[in-house]
Amino acid sequence: MIVYRKIEEIVTRIQDETEGVPIRTVKSFLTKIPSVVTGADIVQWLMKNLAIDDPAEAMHIGSLIAAQGYFFPISDHVLSLKDDGSFYRFQAPYFWPSNCWEPENTDYAIYLCKRTMQNKTRLELADYEAENLARLQRAFTRKWEFIFMQAEAQVKIDRKKDRIERKILDSQERAFWDVHRPVPGCVNTTEMDIRKCRRMRNPQRVKKSVYGLIDEGQSQSPVHTPSQLARKGTKADMEKEVLLIVCCVAFSLMSYTEQYQEYDPFVMSPEPSNPWTSDDLSFWDLEASKDPSQQRVRKWGFSLDEALKDPAGRDQFLKFLQSEFSSENLQFWLAVQDLKRQPLENVAERAQEIWTEFLAEGASSAINLDSHSYERTSANLKDPGRYSYEDAQVNNITDRKTAKKKGRRSNEGGTQVGEEVGRGRDTGRGGGRKREGHKKGRR
Repeated sequence: MIVYRKIEEIVTRIQDETEGVPIRTVKSFLTKIPSVVTGADIVQWLMKNLAIDDPAEAMHIGSLIAAQGYFFPISDHVLSLKDDGSFYRFQAPYFWPSNCWEPENTDYAIYLCKRTMQNKTRLELADYEAENLARLQRAFTRKWEFIFMQAEAQVKIDRKKDRIERKILDSQERAFWDVHRPVPGCVNTTEMDIRKCRRMRNPQRVKKSVYGLIDEGQSQSPVHTPSQLARKGTKADMEKEVLLIVCCVAFSLMSYTEQYQEYDPFVMSPEPSNPWTSDDLSFWDLEASKDPSQQRVRKWGFSLDEALKDPAGRDQFLKFLQSEFSSENLQFWLAVQDLKRQPLENVAERAQEIWTEFLAEGASSAINLDSHSYERTSANLKDPGRYSYEDAQVNNITDRKTAKKKGRRSNEGGTQVGEEVGRGRDTGRGGGRKREGHKKGRR
């Protein structure tokens, strides 16, 4: 937000009537182009007022501002600044990124549908926009009638506006979507910031849409939205939001503490006594033994990682996988973990050994991978590193978690280890079928 404010100060100065860049209406053959400036004028202003000596640096700064949508070329979807006579137009403050827009796909569908209803050459859809419209129409088949009605209502309102004003608003709305749904190959400058991550974790929070609050009954476009819908949050709203975040963090910490408190010898008195406060080391001996207690087995149920961190849990899980003819999955995972701890000079050799053992043609312990993970891993080994098998390991983890949850198993002492370690049948992993599945995945 601080960066947006600094950019907006510069943009406001550029538009100043006395010290800014002159905004004018340019006459061309049979038409007028209203409210435009040239790229060369913007570059000259940046060099003069920001003490920049190199034109290339001024163009770079201008392109960064344009990428956020504060000004845009009127005849191009690519938001960048050129030091020539091409025309640019400033974005309306309503569309500035500091308003924290999170446009939905339904908003984009309404916009594209509206463009198709207007018989203007300048509003024709580009190829990628036509593809997006077709894809959205398939995705929103059931509510397309509602989207069409929204677009139709907005077109009727737009037709009542002055022709020059409508032309400016159309270009500003197009530039807004060029920021949030950019041309293929261009970077989306609004993608996955911390605000979006926070809202994804809190789905109950009402989001702010391009057309105001998300409400299927609303039919107003960005340029027709009442000002009260676009108002910024008050101090009280911000305090409530901060309080909500703190409460979520506190609840998460309390849940973690309650889950693990019986395993903390400083919080709960262990049996036998705490070796940190006494001379009795039998507690550590019990923890290191391969005959797990009920308490250790319950801890394996917290997550698969807890089961694998415990040597006894790892042994039990390996025995289970061997009974299902899929122990190579765990062996592969352990080999990749070992690779991450190898000295740099040994990484390339160890990476090749893992490939030979688990993934090469005719490997002794071949594992199943989908074709995408196999291709990515094969490409990574052209320049091997500690994380060359990351994609394959993630794919392998998914298989192991599925196996962990499938059934039950008891150890020699009658402990229900299976409730935590799990037992099941992973189809396609036994005998000859395993190798066949591996080859099929690579194809």
